[in-house]
Amino acid sequence: MILILHVTTALASIGYGTYAYVSPSISRLIIACSLVFSTLVSGFYLVLNSQTNIGAVCITGLSYLGFVSYLILSARNKLAYAVKK
Repeated sequence: MILILHVTTALASIGYGTYAYVSPSISRLIIACSLVFSTLVSGFYLVLNSQTNIGAVCITGLSYLGFVSYLILSARNKLAYAVKK
C-alpha cells in the first residue's frame, strides 16, 4: 500500500512541478514542495522497511529529486521575474 502511495505522489509531484513551471504561483510551489516532501518521507520508510539494493534506490531517488528540484527552482525563478516586472 505504501509503495502505491509513494509512486503516486512521485508522479503527482513531477506533474505538478511541471504545471508550476508552466504557470508559476506561490500556492503551486507550496503544493509541489509538499508532494516532493511526502515522496521523500515514504521513500525513506520503504528503504528502512524492505530489503532492497540501496545503491539503485539512491540513484533513482537522487535523479528524481534533481529533476523535480530543477522544475521547482525554475518555476520559482520565473515567478520572481514576473513579480519583479
